[in-house]
Amino acid sequence: MKYLFIHQNFPGQYRHIVRHLANRPQNDVRFITQPNDNAMPGVTKIIYPADRRSSINCHKYAIEVDRAIHTGATVAEVCARLRDSGFQPDLIVGHSGWGETLFVKDVFPDVPLLSNFEFYYHAQGVDVGFDPEFVSIFHEPSHLRARNAVNLLAFEATDWGHSATHWQRSLYPPEQRSRISVLHEGVDADLACPRRSAHYRLPSGQVLSADDEVVTYVARNLEPYRGFHVFMRSLPQLLRRRRRAQVVIVGGDGVSYGTPAPPRSTFRELLLQELAGKLDLTRVHFAGTIEHRDYLSLLQISSAHVYLTYPFVLSWSFIEAMACGCLIVASATPPVLEVMRDGQNGLTVDFFSHRQLANRIEEALERQRELRPVRESARATAVRDFDLKRVQLSRWTRLFDDLIAGRRPDATVLRAV
Repeated sequence: MKYLFIHQNFPGQYRHIVRHLANRPQNDVRFITQPNDNAMPGVTKIIYPADRRSSINCHKYAIEVDRAIHTGATVAEVCARLRDSGFQPDLIVGHSGWGETLFVKDVFPDVPLLSNFEFYYHAQGVDVGFDPEFVSIFHEPSHLRARNAVNLLAFEATDWGHSATHWQRSLYPPEQRSRISVLHEGVDADLACPRRSAHYRLPSGQVLSADDEVVTYVARNLEPYRGFHVFMRSLPQLLRRRRRAQVVIVGGDGVSYGTPAPPRSTFRELLLQELAGKLDLTRVHFAGTIEHRDYLSLLQISSAHVYLTYPFVLSWSFIEAMACGCLIVASATPPVLEVMRDGQNGLTVDFFSHRQLANRIEEALERQRELRPVRESARATAVRDFDLKRVQLSRWTRLFDDLIAGRRPDATVLRAV
């Protein structure tokens, strides 16, 4: 089979399924992406240039749409070159969010296209306006309505869609949901698994193990969307009450989502200034961004792992933490509550209450033995619903096979709640 994937940051959400397909010599797997250093055996990367225009002469509401059209047209040119060279894929799979899939069907009208529909924007009731402390850069309803134009155009130009969770799918208009399967990319639960012998070396050289009292927090970037401010504000109380606790914080100082920090500052710096004199910084360790193997080792020694999020896309790290058997203290927000049940496979808190967060982390540290079944249930949830080899790969391949054969995908590809 010939597969063509499209994602501006190779391999993106398609890492596992692309590797699975590329490992079979009968498959020809090609991937259209923007320049990056990532590589994968058996996959041919085809690079297209990112949109580097410094300014766009249009209404401010139309800037994202203009960039999406520019990106889509660029990707379509790449597709046309592939077609003219004789490459005819059996299936095309791509992310719709940046416009990359907008014009693919104009080049390959007879090839089924599966698009990732990750997030449909709402002016109320989701991430925008959720946290009154930080005004969203998309706080104008009309701006969000215009931004959804990319979602709507991409849906019209695709054969089928997929979303990682039921909640993400629920954000789309009802007429779209009937053609969107809920299918998570999956986690390797054989790699992300409990390992009592794990250890983690701090930047200072100190080595931590499961015998230590370790509180962990992980995000791509340390920012409000992932509750970094709430977590930091919980630490004075927690460190005062738990004298053995070591806090390890993983994440960069950039911005993945939402409003950036003021110029020439970061949210880490702002929170450290706010809490100056209230933190024992000898026990708060900022690890920055780390290698995946070190990140898994950190999860494996964690005594309590904190995951906070706005009503937004659920992080891969949350599922990997469950697979590692972490005792997770998480925000009671819709993405989390789709997967987690308080007291069963984790502990939930009000996103905005740093005092409640400190109390629940302390509870997790104090009741380690008593809460072991919660860890085991977290691991069982990850294996049952998200495990790559046991569950998800077969669902992905079934969806692919249905589309290639011209069949309407079966509802069984949907993950059961």
